[in-house]
Formats: sequence, C-alpha cells, structure tokens
Amino acid sequence: MGWERLTGSESWEPFRAVERPTGLILKRHTIMALPVDHAEIEGSVENEDPGAAPYGNFINYYTFNPPGNRLSLIPASLLEELGFRPESETVLILDVGCNSGDLSIALYKHLHQEQLLETDSQRGIHLLGFDLDQDLILRAQSCNPFPQNIQFVPLDITQESSHTELASYLETFGCSRFHLCTCFAVTMWVHLNHGDAAFLALLSRLASLCKYLLLEAQPWKCYRSAARRLRKLGRSDFDHFKTLEIRGDMAAHAKEHLEKQCGMELTQSFGNTSWDRSLLLFKRR
Repeated sequence: MGWERLTGSESWEPFRAVERPTGLILKRHTIMALPVDHAEIEGSVENEDPGAAPYGNFINYYTFNPPGNRLSLIPASLLEELGFRPESETVLILDVGCNSGDLSIALYKHLHQEQLLETDSQRGIHLLGFDLDQDLILRAQSCNPFPQNIQFVPLDITQESSHTELASYLETFGCSRFHLCTCFAVTMWVHLNHGDAAFLALLSRLASLCKYLLLEAQPWKCYRSAARRLRKLGRSDFDHFKTLEIRGDMAAHAKEHLEKQCGMELTQSFGNTSWDRSLLLFKRR
C-alpha cells in the first residue's frame, strides 16, 4: 500500500524465478484478547515510530492484521461460485497494495482448495500482487513459495504508466481483464494523499481492470486516526485531509461510484472483518 513511483521499463515475458541474494524474484522485472481500537492501529505502525507509514506501507502489517481476518469471510469456493474453473482454464487475480505478500499467498492457497498449488502451464490461478514500497516487494519476492504462479512487482496504480504494465501482464495470458481484483485497505491512503478525484479515479481504474472486484474500503474513523497519529509525531497533516468532501460512509461512497459511474453492481457482501470493515464483491454488468 502506498503510492510512490517505483517502476522500470522492461516488459513482461514468461516468468521464471532465479536465486539472488534477496531471494526469489522475477528474472526480467525491475518494474518490479482485549478490545482493540483497530482504526487507531491503522493510523500507526507497530515499531518505534507509530505514524511512520503515511502511505499505508506498514513494515509488519500482517502481525496485527493477519490474513485470516479476511479469509475467514471469503469462501474457498469463491472462484467456482463466480463461474471460473481453475483446473481447466486460466484465472487471473490482481492484488492491489499487497504489502509483503502474506495475504496474497494465503488467498492463493485458500482459493485452490484441493487443486495443485503450482503448475508450469498457464492454466490454473495466476496472481499478480503489487505495492509502491520496493522493500516490501523484495520481502514478498523472497518469501514467495509459488513463483511460477504468483508474481510481486513494485507499481503505482495512480500513475498512467501502470496501465501499460498491467496490460502487458494480461497479454501474456491472452486476457483483456483480470478475473478477480482484490483491494484490501488501500482506498484511504490514496484518498488522504491525493484527494477526492484520486479516490474516485482509483475506483474507476479498478473497475476497468477486472470482471469482479473484491473491495475493503477503510471507514472514516480510520482517516481521523491516521491524521491524528501523524500530528502526534509533529509532522505535517495529510495534504488533502481537511479539504476532502467525500466523507462519512466510505463503503457507501465507493458503492455509489462503482454502480453509477463504472458499470458495476454489488453482488454480495461477505460481512465485516474483526476490524469492522465490510468486504464487498462487485461484478461488471
């Protein structure tokens, strides 16, 4: 999560992993309990500097929000329920703001059920995860147990050049869109750092990339907590926080834009995570 330009210029080609000091990385790609206030945690980081992730690129994010918080709500049979058959066709998943890749890898395993997890063919599930933070991506690459089917690259979806890079990946599989795009806890960081227009543009961009979109938008209380933690550190406030006009029920705002402006419709809500955030599944009409 987070939005700083970190890409190169090389194009996508068939993927092979090679050993390097940082671990398994793409051969060609340099684009490469007690009650807890979870909104307060999201506005902090768990090390000495509790507000040191103004782009959401927390260095140990999954230690305080483990993958199971979301996966417990997502059925393992989701792809089959959506009409996809990974055992006989290519199914492409895009994970936006993948951080260190823990949730991406856990989701890949979760959706496979009893199928083989890795295959050399283009059939089956292929997942592309990206984040703006190159250090997080290097961690994800070095810990990736399925390099033939899961790729991690540094990428900024708010930049126009990301369109070309994602299109190149899709062309590798002969597809025009991802079958499923997941966007967990990313919208707030784009909104705070780039404003209302960027928030809506992100939603439009996600809708254009996929057939189904699984969205978790942070509620407004997380915005307030993130801004408060930044101020406690004596840092400047988020550039757009005080001037944002899109406020309140952020999931409802996202739903309205996706349905009225992006040709998508809400097909299912998987309920709320332990952090009280809704997981919403949208489908292209």
